[in-house]
Amino acid sequence: MYNTVFSHIPASHPWREYLHCFDTIDSTNTAAKKMASEGAPEGTVLLADMQTGGRGRMGRSFHSPAGNGIYMSVILRPQCPAQQLIHLTCAVAVATADAIEEAVGLRPGIKWTNDLVVGRRKLGGILTELALDKSGCVDYAVVGVGINCCQKSEDFPVELRDMATSLQLCVEKTVDRAAVAAAMLRSFERMNRDLTNPAAFLSQYRADCITIGQSISLLRGDEIRHGVALDVDDQGALVVQFDDEHVEAVQSGEVSIRGMYGYV
Repeated sequence: MYNTVFSHIPASHPWREYLHCFDTIDSTNTAAKKMASEGAPEGTVLLADMQTGGRGRMGRSFHSPAGNGIYMSVILRPQCPAQQLIHLTCAVAVATADAIEEAVGLRPGIKWTNDLVVGRRKLGGILTELALDKSGCVDYAVVGVGINCCQKSEDFPVELRDMATSLQLCVEKTVDRAAVAAAMLRSFERMNRDLTNPAAFLSQYRADCITIGQSISLLRGDEIRHGVALDVDDQGALVVQFDDEHVEAVQSGEVSIRGMYGYV
């Protein structure tokens, strides 16, 4: 992949010189956070063929085998208070969907807040992490995305086969990982130009979000609440009408959709 990814990125692209490629890495997000804390510039991109310690939300691992996926993290340095980036994961999801559509002609859906899905199966995931300075403003943001590209069904662990998919399975033809990775890099750079403007992303996010209109369960700690997802608000929160008729904007917690990932 690395021999060809640069051929898909114009020489004039402002992030091209900051692309770092790895055969194997523990976690691109972990490495990117270390580089960011040491002063790495905005637009630094880490791209790995394999992760031995890939991370997802809520401390989960992310299956990251060699030769099949894209594992990418980007360092951003928006000069703003943290509250102006509440929608960051939504923006990254839209930018990733844009890139996949550009590269392979398929637009995935988004399961609130950070899963890319096709046919109710997981195609990829997003992990965004912020570090703040002493004034409460953003020192840096690390945006991590993992996409299943070339897996066949048998390449997934048995426990994931009924809930995971890949671009190659979806489009039924060979997928060029380098072209997809380069499209992601270009899309993230475009996203970054308007990053603190939620309106630039949320209309498309709502259009892509498969969670809206679905029966859901919200898990927070030991508490489980059931309801229906009504909308995504202007900060990227999921608006839910719970079974007791109470309506709430949900910013955190684990949201399950009936019929997906084994939830019945």
